[in-house]
Amino acid sequence: MSDATPSSETPGFDDMTRDIAEVPAVEVIVTVAVNLMSAAAVKLGLTEDGDEHKDLDEARKLVHALAGLLDASATEISSFHAAPLRDGLKSLQLAFREASLVPDEPGQGPGEKYTGPVFG
Repeated sequence: MSDATPSSETPGFDDMTRDIAEVPAVEVIVTVAVNLMSAAAVKLGLTEDGDEHKDLDEARKLVHALAGLLDASATEISSFHAAPLRDGLKSLQLAFREASLVPDEPGQGPGEKYTGPVFG
């Protein structure tokens, strides 16, 4: 018997595809953005565990990916969804700048390729 046999406890590919098909694109985009924000916050040491998971190199990648996603989807999601995500992105960018021992030049920080220089 193979380990690849689907069990009644785990959904099959068809079930997952059907579930995804029912989710509006805006919801998928927002969910991905929130996941990127959460992961970046952890890597910036902004959680209860603080420095335990802090990794600025990883945080840079996540913040940059978030900025790219928001830039690419700006015309696809309403300002109702986009505004809080942009605010969260700016907060993460400022937290990154604050956490860096050697701050990036204005416009060179994570995601600033998409947002322009971020100042407090």
